[in-house]
Amino acid sequence: MTSRREKMDSSLAFWAAVFLIQLICFVSLVSCQKAEPDILVDSGATSLSHERIGDRHSRDYCAMYDICGERSDGKVLNCPYSFPAVEPDELLSAKIQSLCPTITGNVCCTEAQFDTLRAQVQQAIPFLVGCPACLRNFLNLFCELSCSPNQSLFINVTAVAEVKSNVTVDAIDFFVTEEFGEGLYNSCKDVKFGTMNTRALEFIGAGARNYREWFAFIGQKAELYFPGSPYAIKFKTRVAESSPMKLMNVSVYSCGDTSLGCSCGDCPASPACSGVGPPPSHKSDSCSIKIGSLQVKCIEFSMAILYVVLVAAFFGWTFRGKSERRRSASMKQPLLDSMGEGGSSENDEKLPMKVPEYSRRDNVHFSSVHGYVTSFYRSWGIYVARNPARVLCLSLAVVLLLCVGLVRFEVETRPEKLWVGPGSKAAEEKQFFDSHLAPFYRIEQLILATLPDANSGARPSIVTDSNIQLLFEIQKKIDGISANYSGSVVSLTDICLKPLGEDCATQSILQYFKMDPENFETYGGVTHAEYCFQHYTSAETCLSAFKAPLDPSTALGGFSGTNYSEASAFVVTYPVNNAVEDANDANGRAVAWEKVFVQLAKEELLPLVQSNNLTLSFSSESSIEEELKRESTADVVTIVVSYLVMFAYISVTLGDTPRLSTFYISSKVLLGLSGVIIVLLSVLGSVGFFSALGVKSTLIIMEVIPFLVLAVGVDNMCILVHAVKRQPSDLPLENRISNALVEVGPSITLASLSEVLAFAVGAFISMPACRVFSMFAALAVLLDFLLQVTAFVALITYDFRRAQDNRIDCFPCIKLNYSEAYDEGSDQRRPGLLVRYMKEIHARILGIWGVKVFVVAVFVAFTLASIALTTRIEAGLEQQIVLPRDSYLQGYFTNVSEYLRIGPPLYFVVKGYNYSTESSHTNKLCSISNCDSNSLLNEISRASSTPESSYIAKPAASWLDDFLVWLSPEAFGCCRKFINGTYCPPDDQPPCCSPDEGLCGFGGVCKDCTTCFRRSDLLNGRPSTTQFKEKLPWFLDALPSADCAKGGHGAYTSSVDLNGYESGVIRASEFRTYHTPLNNQGNYVDSLRAAREFSSRVSDSLQMDIFPYSVFYIFFEQYLNIWRVALINISIALGAIFVVCLVFTSSLWSSAIVLIVLAMMVVDLMGVVAILNIQLNAVSVVNLIMSIGIAVEFCLHILQAFLVSRGDRDQRMRGALSTMGASVFSGITLTKLCGVIVLCFSRSEIFVVYYFQMYLALVLIGFLHGLVFLPVVLSLFGPPSISTPPAPPELS
Repeated sequence: MTSRREKMDSSLAFWAAVFLIQLICFVSLVSCQKAEPDILVDSGATSLSHERIGDRHSRDYCAMYDICGERSDGKVLNCPYSFPAVEPDELLSAKIQSLCPTITGNVCCTEAQFDTLRAQVQQAIPFLVGCPACLRNFLNLFCELSCSPNQSLFINVTAVAEVKSNVTVDAIDFFVTEEFGEGLYNSCKDVKFGTMNTRALEFIGAGARNYREWFAFIGQKAELYFPGSPYAIKFKTRVAESSPMKLMNVSVYSCGDTSLGCSCGDCPASPACSGVGPPPSHKSDSCSIKIGSLQVKCIEFSMAILYVVLVAAFFGWTFRGKSERRRSASMKQPLLDSMGEGGSSENDEKLPMKVPEYSRRDNVHFSSVHGYVTSFYRSWGIYVARNPARVLCLSLAVVLLLCVGLVRFEVETRPEKLWVGPGSKAAEEKQFFDSHLAPFYRIEQLILATLPDANSGARPSIVTDSNIQLLFEIQKKIDGISANYSGSVVSLTDICLKPLGEDCATQSILQYFKMDPENFETYGGVTHAEYCFQHYTSAETCLSAFKAPLDPSTALGGFSGTNYSEASAFVVTYPVNNAVEDANDANGRAVAWEKVFVQLAKEELLPLVQSNNLTLSFSSESSIEEELKRESTADVVTIVVSYLVMFAYISVTLGDTPRLSTFYISSKVLLGLSGVIIVLLSVLGSVGFFSALGVKSTLIIMEVIPFLVLAVGVDNMCILVHAVKRQPSDLPLENRISNALVEVGPSITLASLSEVLAFAVGAFISMPACRVFSMFAALAVLLDFLLQVTAFVALITYDFRRAQDNRIDCFPCIKLNYSEAYDEGSDQRRPGLLVRYMKEIHARILGIWGVKVFVVAVFVAFTLASIALTTRIEAGLEQQIVLPRDSYLQGYFTNVSEYLRIGPPLYFVVKGYNYSTESSHTNKLCSISNCDSNSLLNEISRASSTPESSYIAKPAASWLDDFLVWLSPEAFGCCRKFINGTYCPPDDQPPCCSPDEGLCGFGGVCKDCTTCFRRSDLLNGRPSTTQFKEKLPWFLDALPSADCAKGGHGAYTSSVDLNGYESGVIRASEFRTYHTPLNNQGNYVDSLRAAREFSSRVSDSLQMDIFPYSVFYIFFEQYLNIWRVALINISIALGAIFVVCLVFTSSLWSSAIVLIVLAMMVVDLMGVVAILNIQLNAVSVVNLIMSIGIAVEFCLHILQAFLVSRGDRDQRMRGALSTMGASVFSGITLTKLCGVIVLCFSRSEIFVVYYFQMYLALVLIGFLHGLVFLPVVLSLFGPPSISTPPAPPELS
């Protein structure tokens, strides 16, 4: 949901941005006194004769001097001048020395020219002052160009133009050594401009990749009314041998120079930084082995080797055991023949299965716990059969009392409360950020994109006149909508973010036209937009309506590199003010407007855009929550139908084989309905109990727990009813019910207690969604079990009495007149189709030795393969899956991933920054000159050089760096004060400059302003504690402008917490950058992990408290340890079941088999999850935990029947399948299949993926393991029987 959250804060750094630096340099040659405004430039230019070159190019001669004209756009032009340099007066010489220490003696500039040079250069100083070497080299280049006494040696005027009979310079050659060009470029190429999170060369060199490109950019002659040089400059690095010209080669300083050293962030090549490499990559290639041309992962290779070893050992063991049995049988055969007691195994197989009579304990050796449980059920069965009304009323009364708590029922829908625990690090960091700095703004967004070409499939550019005009039409509609909130009208201007005035900070390409359609044609249409893509920070006409530059990467999408003109999408973002907490409905106005915005997009904007052969996707801040609410009700019908199908099946399977003559009596519709009601009551009782305690429910609980409890309850219902039917009909009903409970009660108890304990241990998990689910599920299963052995047994008693009285099912008041009473269970004692299949086909096939070997080999192979496959499961939950299939957000998230070229904002928050003189914190954080090489900002800059592993796209925007530069005396246009010590703004701001006046500063009220400090006032370039405390509020209130781009208002308004800062400690401050584009859930998780690892490493290194923050962290923190959460819960659940089995059966052998089979089922389910590309998240973890509970039902009943059966292992396996196999198959497998299949028709993808696919896999895996693999394992390795045959009669 957060990939769309592009950062606009960096765009708010200054209103005018910086003009192209070449303009600075060349305008510096002019006089501050402008020429007459009626002077026009002649369109013609004349090349100079080369015959005069030798006369003009010599030492102490100038090539240009003074001003001779002005272009129609106001740019002044120099005079060609081939006369000796002029000796300046003492004041001018001192001024020139202060800025250009390489120039001494005579000069080639007037005092007025130098004043203009100084005034214009101050625009470039804030970009470069953080790296003194770069700034010195940069100033030297233009000082030599402007005032050098030897100017004619390296400046050659190659063309002139006539302006009002005055000859002016139109083109020059500037001869510079390659060494100086390389040195200048290398000293500046890495210097950062933090306010815009990028390099300074992006602004003063158009992103030049070498000094030649930089010089070519500087030398371009600007068109009328466009920023740049008024004449062409051609930089040359070679001079002909016959030419008197020389190459300008003043001293060039390396950025690593100790006297003018730069920080490691601005100069990674500095010797001081040579030992500091980029941060280690956290992405390591997974271990793999190459076998010929085949590349396999180590885990896969290991599992293959293990499988070969296990299969070899298994075959060896089986062959050895078989040969020993044959040898033993051959030795015993003569003795058996002589005694007349011989018999073949084939004959034995034809004998009836020997299942002990549960009414007699003489021959069954139960454990002590098992014995107590059996004794209890014998007595309890008789009591319930004799007092069904009392038991039914008391049990229902307890559950209904618990349901009273439903009056406090609430559903938790806030994601941060569902997935983030109370001790969550992300939650604490978000709360700290919101309370000390500012909450992240709300986002409303439109994405318009072109359709792909039918032939090539490529998307054409969207940057056309017609599409921009369409965007204006859309904007007009959005500006015109309003919402009604509490009787007041709310429009976009009422709620939008306004950082620098009264205009909304809308991020749209329309900002290049000041959001005014009338400017479209005036500015030049699409040509102007394409111009602004490259000059958005430097051209005044490209500044936005809210007086800040607009980065085209935030308003365009679908382009590569910086080829903005190829963009195939417009991205329009409306940032809206946000409140920290919505407890008082502080965001109510915004939410109301967002609903109207979405409605407009659906009803008007979408048809409008589609009619122009474009696509439109849109979203608001509240869209996800609204769509989730719709999704929660979208599949109510599907879920209800699923439960109705299961209920219908239950009613059929509980009854006897349908026969027309007895159908109305033998059916169990009323009993089945009662059983379903019991399941629902157990769920409601659990929810009511926890609601009374103030625990909120979740949508997962309402969707999953009924399914889980129904699975457990139906199985128990089938087992109980079938057990009663198996009892002899000549016994009284109370004895039949008592015997049935003795037969199946222990296994039901064992399975239920295992499930309850397995879920209960999940209550200790930190993730709220999983913890609450485990608590509700444990109590619901416990209540269901208690109701099964109380209320449902009472209902069975009533139902059997009804059948014996020949009363109609569903209408027990109607009695049929049969000659004899209906014998309930007579059909059950005549084995039905499913029982016969289990006994005569299923069990016999599994008894074949070859089948056993095949089953073990296949199941072990799939389990080992699943272990290897689990490494491919990714953590996360794709947003498209959570939403309804027809949601408008489906296309939006797809477009966000496809088009956006910038990632979410990333803040590094520093707690407890001590700015006092005694502290070293300042140098540990900053990244300008004299800062520590391993400072926070230098480390961020270094990490941004490896974005593929750090997920940090750019160096950080640093309020601290900009504040220190703003304070610097070198940035003489920034921190200034009046004579009385109050703040004085830059010359181009009021009161120094009035919009109605042509001149700014000169002769006005600001003429006596001075810089805040001299160099001697600062200690190693750093302010004292008092200076810092006094000037920081000035900086944060200072408006940025062309004369000082470092003003902090807008860009850093909320970056520093000034509460209590007077003590010398700033409690909270942030340094912002961006993540790289994050296109999937894995990217989000990895970026969070990388940011935390980076912060932890830097915090330890600097001994400061630093943490990363981004708006999506709170939602993705769960995935950092989702594997640990899943494995811990699964392990605890399996361990709890093992302990319960061990205590209940006193058999380590039996408990170990159950544990192994359950573990295999969970692993196999995870393997299927990997095959289906299902992600690991809270929903899938809940399903995995639930799978253990259902898996217990598949296993424990079969194991219990195996333990009490008599005979060899094969006979006991067949007896267990005959007794319990049909109940397990019909009670769980078929019931769940009926309900699960209905879920495939769900409208929500989350139901199809996490409920239909995972539940279907769970049912099939449970069936295969419980009724195929477990019987085979028991027949091969099963524990001995606890039932012994009766003693044989004594022989006479």
